[in-house]
Amino acid sequence: MSRSRNEDARLTIGDVAERTGVSVATLRAWEARHGFPDPRRLASGHRRYGPVEVAQIEQLVRDRDAGLSLDAAIERARHLDARREPSIFAGLRRRHPELGIHILTTRAMMAVTRAIEDECCATAERPVLAAGFQRDAFYRRSERRWGELARTASFSVVFADFPVNRAPPCSPVEVSLPREAPLRREWTIVCHAVGAAAVLAGWERPSRDDVADGARRFEALWTTHAEVVGDAMAIALELAGQHAPELVTMTAAGLSPLPADPVLDLQRTTALTNRVVAYLDGR
Repeated sequence: MSRSRNEDARLTIGDVAERTGVSVATLRAWEARHGFPDPRRLASGHRRYGPVEVAQIEQLVRDRDAGLSLDAAIERARHLDARREPSIFAGLRRRHPELGIHILTTRAMMAVTRAIEDECCATAERPVLAAGFQRDAFYRRSERRWGELARTASFSVVFADFPVNRAPPCSPVEVSLPREAPLRREWTIVCHAVGAAAVLAGWERPSRDDVADGARRFEALWTTHAEVVGDAMAIALELAGQHAPELVTMTAAGLSPLPADPVLDLQRTTALTNRVVAYLDGR
């Protein structure tokens, strides 16, 4: 496996077992007997897995559930298209390793999210919108707000552990994510519009069950850079099409390219930062 494929390999074997439902013992047995999966090894000998390995394991589990033999499922998983991003955060990290990563609290994530939503309402014309809420209950707290956002959007979609896929009238398409989907760990929002282009993507760090909601921590990135926002939305639409093909009509091919304008990037960053500061300051 090439080094580039493993640049973002940071998950332990225990993390992978928790995400995929495959036991640690089984993962080790597959590796010993079949050379699959193929994690990166640290100098200490510990394994580290990336999003490609997780996607391959998830594909193998689905194929086994469908009746394929283990050997056939492993062969199919090995040829899984590595360009298919398992999540928005993972895809942006792979495509843009230069992006700065920050550890943000729930309060900080909410401040950036609200700032992006406000900028979208204030300046965006017919934006394309996407957001990952992790849980159905989290989305319901913002459902009315997102109904307003969807009203003027050309397309909008939200991801969470919804019971079913559905497309309520005058509201975002709701995409139900399976238990093993990496995107279920992510808090994301993408606004694809010239005047308000922005993305926030973060994955939730594992924490104890007894911590308060405010103590949740996210490894996150956010930017207004046009190329990054375009990539984020393309990944979001690809994932939506995978999980809800019967409801998602918008594809990455239908996105109008955002102009690469440093002055416009700076203006968007300044406006968004001012809103973030106001939210954190309690105004």
